[in-house]
Parts: sequence; C-alpha cells; structure tokens
Amino acid sequence: MINKTHNTINSLTVIPYIFVLPFIITFLLFFLYPIISAIIMSFQDIAGFRDVTFVGFKNYRNLLNPHYYNALRVSFTYTFLTIAILIPLPLVLAVLLNNKNLPGRNIFRSALFMPALTSVIVGGMFFRFAFGTQPTALFNHIIGWFGLEPAVWLQGKWTGMLAMVVLCVWRWTGVNIVYFLAGLQGIPNELYESADIDGANGLQKFFHITVPSLKPVIIFVTTISVFGGFSMFAESFAYWTSRSPGDIGLTLVAYIYQTGFNYNNFGFASAIGITLLAIIMTVNLIQLKIFGFFKEG
Repeated sequence: MINKTHNTINSLTVIPYIFVLPFIITFLLFFLYPIISAIIMSFQDIAGFRDVTFVGFKNYRNLLNPHYYNALRVSFTYTFLTIAILIPLPLVLAVLLNNKNLPGRNIFRSALFMPALTSVIVGGMFFRFAFGTQPTALFNHIIGWFGLEPAVWLQGKWTGMLAMVVLCVWRWTGVNIVYFLAGLQGIPNELYESADIDGANGLQKFFHITVPSLKPVIIFVTTISVFGGFSMFAESFAYWTSRSPGDIGLTLVAYIYQTGFNYNNFGFASAIGITLLAIIMTVNLIQLKIFGFFKEG
C-alpha cells in the first residue's frame, strides 16, 4: 500500500501538479477569492460585519459623479505620460549601458537602479521639499536659471501631475533598464556585424535590429507599466497624504482608499475597484492587440 502511494506521488502524471500546487493555492487565496469578494461587495451596502444589504447596481450608478470622472482623468493622464517616458528613455539608456566601451558603466547601472530600492515615502519626502514653494527649493531654483518666477508646484493641476510623473520616472527608470539590458543580451552579435558590413549607422541598427528584437520585452514593460500607472497610489499619498487640493492627485486607487477607509463605504469602494480592474484589462488587451501579440506564427 505504501509502495503504491509512493509510486503514485512520483508518477509523471502527479508530479507536475505538486509543483504548481503552491501557485494554484496562492492564486486562489490572494487573487481569485478577493476578486470574487469585491464583485459581491460592489452590489452591497456594508455598514458592519453583519450589517450587509443588497443594493443592486446602486454603487455603480453612484460612480456618475465629478470625483470619479476626475480620478479617471488623472489615472489615464498619469499612465499615458509615464509610459511615454518609461519605455523610450530606459531603452536608450540600456543600449548605452550595454556598450562595453562606456567608462564606469557598472557605476551608472548601480546608480540608476538605486531609486528602486528606496522607499517611496522617503523619495516622496525628498521630492515634496524639491517641489516646495520657496525660491530656494530645487525645482524653483532650476526654473530661476531661465528667468522664471517660483511656482507653487503642488497646488496646480498640471504642475502636480508633473511632480507625480517625475517621482515615478525617478523610481522606475532603473528597473526598466534592467529589463531591456536582459533583452539586449539575447540579440545575436552577428546581426550587428552583418549590419556593419552593409554600412548601417548606429540609428539604423537601433531601429532595424535592436527595437524589433526587443519587441517581447517592450510588450512586457508596457503591460506592467499600464498596471503600475492605473494602480498608482503611493506617489500621490507621498505628496498630499489622503486628500490633494482640488483633487489634483486623486487617482482611482486613491479614490478607493478615500471611499473605503475615510468614509467606510466599502461597497462603493469595491465598485470603483471592479471598474479599475475592467479598465486595466481592456487597456492591456488593446495594447497587446496593437503590438500583434495575438497573431499566430
């Protein structure tokens, strides 16, 4: 009996399931169960653990308000701007850092990755002072070189957005460089040697060899950037904590936090979360379709 059980566990049919069992359990507990619970809660009015009322689509109808529209606009703008910077900039820097003739390239690699290891709250405190209103604050000092008056960065709609994008780019440029550097190691050097023989210059090799060869990495970085952009909360919280002037830093996740934990309206917060999930999935499916991810062959 013991031998039969031992043979069953060690059979090629069972062993693969044993290896993937931790992932399946983790997925069910920490991903599928919370999603199903959030969907159920989005149709409820929750006043306490045992005080739950089914309200149908009321929470979804309540989404038609100026705060939600503003959160949508802020999240879409922030995601678009961060992707527009965090794809081409790290790609170019990775190509430069991949050059073995670049002096001190290991130092540059470490320096660019260092912000990713820094707490967003610590980084946020630095940038909050850097975007201060004093003429001696870092960014006011920089624009002063061009003869511009000191700005109130964290009080305006677009300057506040700029502050959030700068903090995001500072944190994640190094991480995306690592992804692109890993992809660059897989490009055969023979392709560049053939291009040299054909007389191609650096730009032609970049656009006709490097970028097409890195397409899978670009798709991956874009996918996680879409998720990261729409799920942004820490940057906004680091600047304005739970409430920003005129809701200039109110993202969808910040709206969930504000509704759920400040107003204890968990049903409405769940409805916002479900729409956020639908938006992220839709945007990612569109960008994967544009990149030709679903094409066969």
